[in-house]
Amino acid sequence: MAIPHRIRGVLSPVLTPFNSDYSISEPRFVAHCRTLVDLDVGLAVFGTNSEANSLSVPEKRRLLDVLIDAGIPPARMMPGTGCCSISDSIELTRHAVGAGCAGVLMLPPFYYKGVGDEGLYRNFATIIEAVADPRLQVYLYHIPPVSQVGISYALIERLLKDFPGTVAGIKDSSGDWNNTLGMLEQFQPHGFDVFAGSEPFLLQTMRHGGAGCITATGNVNAAAIAHLHASWQAEDADSQQAALNAVRAAFQRLPMIPAMKAAIALQQDDPEWAVLRPPLVELTPDQARQLKEDLAALRFTPNAAVGAV
Repeated sequence: MAIPHRIRGVLSPVLTPFNSDYSISEPRFVAHCRTLVDLDVGLAVFGTNSEANSLSVPEKRRLLDVLIDAGIPPARMMPGTGCCSISDSIELTRHAVGAGCAGVLMLPPFYYKGVGDEGLYRNFATIIEAVADPRLQVYLYHIPPVSQVGISYALIERLLKDFPGTVAGIKDSSGDWNNTLGMLEQFQPHGFDVFAGSEPFLLQTMRHGGAGCITATGNVNAAAIAHLHASWQAEDADSQQAALNAVRAAFQRLPMIPAMKAAIALQQDDPEWAVLRPPLVELTPDQARQLKEDLAALRFTPNAAVGAV
């Protein structure tokens, strides 16, 4: 059986806009997703920066349907479907595959700490076997700084052996380039696609045969990140990477999700874009002022076209 077409390039864990009462703002969500796709960035909806673990399963199902009904192609989507509950993971994964999504980005179950590879293997295997759909493409999500539950090389090797063609790749958000490099060297040549977890590693990842990156700041710097992915062999690739790193640093100096939402709220003159669901909270006035000054110094406008000032 042929392996389905693989999604590659730059994707972003799409920010989820809320109204002042913490309900989801579907019109803002659709508009933001359309902007990202138009700038050649795919949609890793329900990722960490989507506040995904503050969304219910019905809310995620609904948002996926809203996007598809709006005409946004599911082939550009890699929804996050990994939950603490295996039954929730199965339901979301089945829904995403049925909707025609290119793949699913799957966290390990993360509430219980210190679990071993055997428990994680059973979790992923059970989901794959329950969905039982040849279209399923699973991208593992390794983010131990947040989840405190990592995905080992041995676990990847076992999953690849037992589910070839289904376990398609990984997003490595360890923040450790040596870990990403090891995955690129050991697994990418065998059809397991490695995505860097942030754009500071994009150029290195591409130079070592990687698939791209799945990055938070794709929400605000989409065109420039996608441009580097498309032109990573160009003479100016290193200077492009340096410019991306400067923008990333401005957001990373602050709580990332509130900072990105604040930047979009400012750019669109839409204060409600800055709303977060508890327990997350908006930037303080001092933090918002710092962000505004830092972005002005970089002449940065969220999601401006490449080369725009």
